[in-house]
Amino acid sequence: MTGSTPALFTADDYRARMERAGRAAADAGLAGLLVAPGPDLVWLTGYTPTAITERLTLLVLVPGRDPVLVVPTLEAADAGHAPGAPALTLRDWTDGTDPYAVAAALLDRSGRFGVSDNAWAMHLLGLQRTLPGTSYAALTEALPMLRAVKDAAELELLAAAGAAADAAFEDIRTVRFGGRRESEVAADLAGLLRAHGHEVVDFTIVASGPNGADPHHEAGDRIIEDGDMVVLDFGGLRGGYGSDTSRTVHVGEPTDEERRVHDTVREAQEAGFRAVRPGVPCQEVDRAARAVIEKAGYGAYFIHRTGHGIGVTTHEPPYMIEGERQPLVPGMCFSVEPGIYLPGRFGVRIEDIVTVTEEGGRRLNDTVRELVVVE
Repeated sequence: MTGSTPALFTADDYRARMERAGRAAADAGLAGLLVAPGPDLVWLTGYTPTAITERLTLLVLVPGRDPVLVVPTLEAADAGHAPGAPALTLRDWTDGTDPYAVAAALLDRSGRFGVSDNAWAMHLLGLQRTLPGTSYAALTEALPMLRAVKDAAELELLAAAGAAADAAFEDIRTVRFGGRRESEVAADLAGLLRAHGHEVVDFTIVASGPNGADPHHEAGDRIIEDGDMVVLDFGGLRGGYGSDTSRTVHVGEPTDEERRVHDTVREAQEAGFRAVRPGVPCQEVDRAARAVIEKAGYGAYFIHRTGHGIGVTTHEPPYMIEGERQPLVPGMCFSVEPGIYLPGRFGVRIEDIVTVTEEGGRRLNDTVRELVVVE
């Protein structure tokens, strides 16, 4: 196993996060935040229900008031043992009673509330029926940067996840690719992520030959052949925080064209990384990487954004994309992952997780970015 998982968060950490979220809600003109089970609830309280069901569980954060977690009575004991529970008041409700009345009693009857994106529609509709004067906004629209800036402990966890993913790549490059199914190599890769400490493996893309031209190809039964370019994109959660990295390898010696395309992507990835510094708009990272690929004549084949934020989920704000003018702030973490995808032929992608520092950017992945030849 690579390294050790740094210490997790205390009740005071969760209290500070909830207070910060409440202040952010007030600054955004919201009457409060309503947070359903999912990554926002985990980040704010450390609580994950044992089973996410149709029963209402809802964190109510109203600026200037103590946070309240509305939970089913049968789950109240578990909620009371959550890491952030000392900073919470629990309000439980029993089957046969109206959970929306319990939640409504905590809310301004005419307020506008931010709601976590993964809240069930039936729960939002139930609140609207009970409080017809209220209105709602998706949390990532109202407070897109709520989880974007990581503290020192979060950065340590992300660095540990990145190092574990790097170790998995160093191991996978020594296995045989040629003559095996993509799914077999993907299974090896998933096993290596777990061996290096990942509790959750979210994805192991192994895209060989023409499949590499599909950025989200899922490993299948195609037999990897000598002469194939193979895109590897893999990650998951270690210590509750995400890893996500991509490297492209080649089975046997590549052609001059394949090397040229790979070198272009490597240069673009480096340009995107070098654009990272405090105060720079997110879109400038995308522009820097894209300019290299366009200059080389492959602009039409770079078909996705340059990066996405990462934290307790592998995709979250901020996004490195044209039109995103949010300035970079020290503590933000995101991918820099340009690619070129030639339909019916092959693809190349190189991805590192990068964090913003006062001086610029720091990579959380550091395996070789040159084209690796495998057997």
